[in-house]
Amino acid sequence: MSVQTVYFNSEGDQLEADLYLPDDLPEGTRPPVVVLAGGWCYVKELVQPIYAKAFAAAGIAALVFDYRGLGGSEGVPRQHLDPERQQEDYRNAISYLGTRADVDASRLGIWGISYSGGHVLILGATDPRVKCVVSIVPVVDGLTTLKQAHGTLGYRRLVQTIAEAREKLWSTGEHSFIPHASTNPERDIVTWPFPASQPLFAMLKETQGPRYENRATVASTEMLLRYSVYPHVERIIDTPTMMVVAEGDDHTMWDLEIEAFHQIRTPKKQLEVVPAKGHHGLYRDKDKIGEVAGECAKWFSRWL
Repeated sequence: MSVQTVYFNSEGDQLEADLYLPDDLPEGTRPPVVVLAGGWCYVKELVQPIYAKAFAAAGIAALVFDYRGLGGSEGVPRQHLDPERQQEDYRNAISYLGTRADVDASRLGIWGISYSGGHVLILGATDPRVKCVVSIVPVVDGLTTLKQAHGTLGYRRLVQTIAEAREKLWSTGEHSFIPHASTNPERDIVTWPFPASQPLFAMLKETQGPRYENRATVASTEMLLRYSVYPHVERIIDTPTMMVVAEGDDHTMWDLEIEAFHQIRTPKKQLEVVPAKGHHGLYRDKDKIGEVAGECAKWFSRWL
């Protein structure tokens, strides 16, 4: 395969992406293509290249991009995770691919993990250009997920932090920031209060994505509390959709994910349960990630 860095416009900001193109295609062949983007604070080098390479090996092109405000892409405020803007970035990536002569954007799939795993479910229901969806350990209901994750007292602290940040933003125009994770979430107010997350993402920053930052605007977390894939999942009528959940995942809550899967109406759907790995298993275990990437490639090959 070949990999090239490309750029495209999203509402006036230039987004950076890596385009993976399969080799050894018959002359004149335009491969199908999959658009990939990451989860909370992710840059495009985190985990996603494993999937993109698996797709390219299966004869499918892949575009992995950084959202506005993250990684190599333009956009301010930095580290601001607005789910509607992120979904618009997906849509603009799709439009960009439609201008390229080396891929077939009429056979286009979308892939997402964690936060973006929810995004692709929404897009699969709302963008008719999307012909196939893969959602990995998705966030499906931000409020329910964070209430369970933080517990009663932790959630009170989080809500107070959001209220104070909103007042500051109104009075000064300046965003406040909150860590993605901490090894001591009982002491530190963070978005995702799992002690193992901070060292995991520190390792990923060192080994894969040096532009990753362990922070986001507090407004990002406020928007996460309003986030839901409903009623969109119920509107996926004819778009082939695969969901991958991790057994025992108490980060994005595998019970909520499975409930959302069963609300998808298309019969062209598949649920994969990765045994006994939890949420972080799909970031740490390279062999398991490779297996899942292979299954995703098979799904896209079947339907694109």
